[in-house]
Amino acid sequence: MSLPSVPTIALEKIDFLPPDRVTDDCSVLTLKSLVLEPMLRWQDGEIRPGLFADWALDETGCRWSLSIRPGKVFHDGTPVRAAQAAEFISRMLESRDMFGMPWSYARYLEGAEISAEGQLLTIETPKPFPDLPEILSEFYLPKMDAEGRPVIGTGPWRVEAFTPGREVLLHRRGDGRRLRFVAMPLAEDRLAALTANEVQAATHMERLETPRHGLEGFGWQEQTSTLSVMAYMNGFGGAFADPQARLAANLAIDRTRLVAEVMGGLALPADTIVSPWHFGHAEARLAPLRFDPEEARRLLAQSQGPREVVLRSPTYMPERAPEIADFMAKAWDAIGFETRIEIAEDRPQYARDIGEKRMGDAAIFDSSPHSSFRVLDDKISGLSRAVWWQGVRDPEVDAGFDAARHLTDTAARADAYGALLRRLQAAPPWAYLFHPVLCLTHVPALQGLSLDHKGILRIT
Repeated sequence: MSLPSVPTIALEKIDFLPPDRVTDDCSVLTLKSLVLEPMLRWQDGEIRPGLFADWALDETGCRWSLSIRPGKVFHDGTPVRAAQAAEFISRMLESRDMFGMPWSYARYLEGAEISAEGQLLTIETPKPFPDLPEILSEFYLPKMDAEGRPVIGTGPWRVEAFTPGREVLLHRRGDGRRLRFVAMPLAEDRLAALTANEVQAATHMERLETPRHGLEGFGWQEQTSTLSVMAYMNGFGGAFADPQARLAANLAIDRTRLVAEVMGGLALPADTIVSPWHFGHAEARLAPLRFDPEEARRLLAQSQGPREVVLRSPTYMPERAPEIADFMAKAWDAIGFETRIEIAEDRPQYARDIGEKRMGDAAIFDSSPHSSFRVLDDKISGLSRAVWWQGVRDPEVDAGFDAARHLTDTAARADAYGALLRRLQAAPPWAYLFHPVLCLTHVPALQGLSLDHKGILRIT
């Protein structure tokens, strides 16, 4: 099958979003990563150069200096200045997610002084903030085009034509290649277009109604995501205010069978709050979470809390959420819980409910930050008590995180985070489930495509 002069790739959506709109949507991040550049680049728990070529933390741990590579220009030829990055970061401190929920950047950088001179950006924080580069890896600096769209960047691909929500034509600087990306929200439509040679590649094929691990005559790639599919547990009251009940609920779940039966094998069982590619996970040296219904029954028998459990679930995000809920309910009922499932049809409202602590006893959700610091601060810390924290307090975790987050020695901080991840496996605040496997398929002639662990399509 020969390639057309301009190959077409099908994504779920085509958008760049307003500059101050942060997203974890893989389709949007794919386009941003091709056209724009992250301020710094995250790669499996380590930081690499992005828009900034060099970065350094002073001996106090409070002053970051970041420099833009000399001669860096936007696609329209105008130079990139550190002042533009400073202004962008200041706007990001007021940003909200796709559901209108506030992000935590303002809390991270409360009291920070951000200044710029030429190609040098300086960020000074009241306390040591060694994890700041991970935060900056989520920021993509654009320049607006004549129509007020954030599509002028510094990345390897330049926008040649853009119809929001429908398609974008990209031109690669250097070799002149062109690629067309089109929006196809449904995986079945992407598959049909691929087999009809209307498109030459399609992402997110793990979302087909019937899971599959290949497509005859086509290239097929699978990549495990950093995304954690889990269920928040209500630590404010009810059955899961008791840590023994939370541990029992985790021991009751056969994650290997969940992955096989519900996800068609397209997932990796989780073992703590983050993925194997997060900072500190390697240092945690975790064994897989065990399935032990007998121990789960013993622990639950010791709990003085109620046995009735309301398990809330959306219809999507994560995919197959109702089927996951059904699997969990049967597992929990088998050890002595009495589980009632509530399905939420309105996904944005569901997210707002969870953020506002209206979650029942447990709520299926996903955790997308690739930063271990962010997951700990936004969702776990009983000191931060941020929007996604659900009332579980563990003094050992709180004290450990409060110390670890200020360690400027990278190896020492990784070890400290690893110790926290071990503790959180032994004393879980959530019901741990899995990390999805993402799938990409393409015609064999279209080479140089790959998925990273964040689900971003990379093109060489």
